[in-house]
Amino acid sequence: MKGCISMKLILLGAPGAGKGTQAEVICENKKIPAISTGNILREALKNGTEMGLKAKSYMESGKLVPDEILIGIIKDRIKEEDCKGGFILDGFPRTIPQAEALDEMGADIDVVLDIEVADEDIVTRMSGRRVCEKCGASYHVLYKQPKAEGVCDACAGALIQRKDDHPDTVKERLEVYHSQTEPLKEYYSKQGKLRVVHGQDKVEDTTRMVLEALEDLS
Repeated sequence: MKGCISMKLILLGAPGAGKGTQAEVICENKKIPAISTGNILREALKNGTEMGLKAKSYMESGKLVPDEILIGIIKDRIKEEDCKGGFILDGFPRTIPQAEALDEMGADIDVVLDIEVADEDIVTRMSGRRVCEKCGASYHVLYKQPKAEGVCDACAGALIQRKDDHPDTVKERLEVYHSQTEPLKEYYSKQGKLRVVHGQDKVEDTTRMVLEALEDLS
């Protein structure tokens, strides 16, 4: 695949596995846009769009947003000009029917990269997350503490725990992932597109392994 003009990637992994962080790295390294369904949906929710309102109850309870909402968003997004040289999908597909819909779109995915992290590590990672309610800056009670407890370093806003990051919600989301999304590994393995990276304690170690796994895509 060396020298390919377009580079179309999917990032798989449980919620909290670090897909978003690695998507940013790949985006910068390979010069292709990272498309996160989570960000697109949160934007729609924030703006009070019809799609956002439809998705709201599902997102707040940690459940998957229905296919007809997600597939419509993705189909439009990958047709945009900045996706002509490729893209990274983070958070889509999440089910076999979504993967089949993506294939039917003619998305022609090159590689599916699965970031594997143990459930107990994910619960620790996610339940410790804190977000500034004013500017959205991210912190962690163990790994990225603010200078003053509960206060954002950047804007002095209050740090809150999102409902998505509450331990009970995290466990529910992991159950949903294992039952509905994990089968995608076999789906893409049969297509010869799956590559697996084991998430490390240090983000930079995971990043190194991710970039090594994609070395032949340039």
